[in-house]
Amino acid sequence: MTRSVWVKADDTVGDWDDRRARITAALEAGADWVLVDEHDVERVRELGDIGVAAFRTDGDLTLVDDAESEVDDIDAVDAEPDAVVVGKDGEGDATIDLPEDFSGSADLSTLRRDGDQERGAYVRILGKEYEEFAEAAADEAEHTIVVGEDWTIIPLENLIARIGEETNLVAGVTSAEEARTAFETLEIGADSVLLDSADPDEIRKTVEVRDEADRETLELEYAEVLDVERVGSADRVCVDTGSLLDHDEGMLVGSMARGLVFVHAETAESPYVASRPFRVNAGAVHAYVRTPDGGTKYLSELQSGDEVQVVDTDGHTREAIVGRVKIEKRPMFRVALETDDGDRVETLLQNAETIKVPTADGRTAVTDLEAGDELLLYYEDTARHFGEAVEESIIEK
Repeated sequence: MTRSVWVKADDTVGDWDDRRARITAALEAGADWVLVDEHDVERVRELGDIGVAAFRTDGDLTLVDDAESEVDDIDAVDAEPDAVVVGKDGEGDATIDLPEDFSGSADLSTLRRDGDQERGAYVRILGKEYEEFAEAAADEAEHTIVVGEDWTIIPLENLIARIGEETNLVAGVTSAEEARTAFETLEIGADSVLLDSADPDEIRKTVEVRDEADRETLELEYAEVLDVERVGSADRVCVDTGSLLDHDEGMLVGSMARGLVFVHAETAESPYVASRPFRVNAGAVHAYVRTPDGGTKYLSELQSGDEVQVVDTDGHTREAIVGRVKIEKRPMFRVALETDDGDRVETLLQNAETIKVPTADGRTAVTDLEAGDELLLYYEDTARHFGEAVEESIIEK
């Protein structure tokens, strides 16, 4: 499941200056969507690139007052959002009473209209009947936004259990902590959250919560070093990311996808070269590197703009964007390891004091690595085909 953060910025949150501040904060924080009224769609497009969901009602569309508007062209109301959301000023928010028979709902009828945009329903959970209405809307909507009044976790649990697989379930929240709870409810969580907050820090923290919810934690283990052998020169790959890596972070790389060795980022000061905390000197061009989706890529395939997985020595992961890849011919070591179950895995690492790996005795330069040391790695007994795990017999040696 890929989580997303929506930020509420319709006219209920204030005038255009207030709405623009929220939208700008959402863009800067890396939110996925903003939820606005239709007359603001063009303005959002001018501010930056973000998913735009817009409330649609059956009333006539009009521009905001000229004194407030920065949009002079009447055609601005025709700007198309990425998703159309119904329910505001309708049955979804109790402006209009719910019908006894949901199939006759005006809001649901609007959802069924033809169109290229994705469809969304907005429902305030004011009682049991509104839970049932949200379930009916989920049959028609790609996105079902549910906002609790005096929110308790029970309605969200009910909706996750009943419609969690039918629609992108978006839970209304007012803080990052509420977002965390929404993402963790029933150990499944809402797919997305709609944040109603004007605080840029709260928007940023909510995006961080989204990222944490999407990240996996890996079980790393130690394997015994069998041999460290000089093998001559090969084309070595340095992966320079667009992020600063912490002292306990690095990447998982290896000649065999089932056993990826932890290689530290170049965060340590050295008498030979300045630290480069954005860089991992990862290995030879043939080697695999783990990616945030749980797959692998060859180091030779990486290029600027790709994502790689960064991991710390406790197995916590995050993603980083590749800024540059440097390939140069360098002398190499072949490092052979044996796992607890007797499997043998190997990788090539540059013969240089600045390349550090985590061992049971602490951070160690690869030039000091010896047979009998225990080296940290990620091991999974599975084969790979084009970077994807597969159940088949493949021999790597």
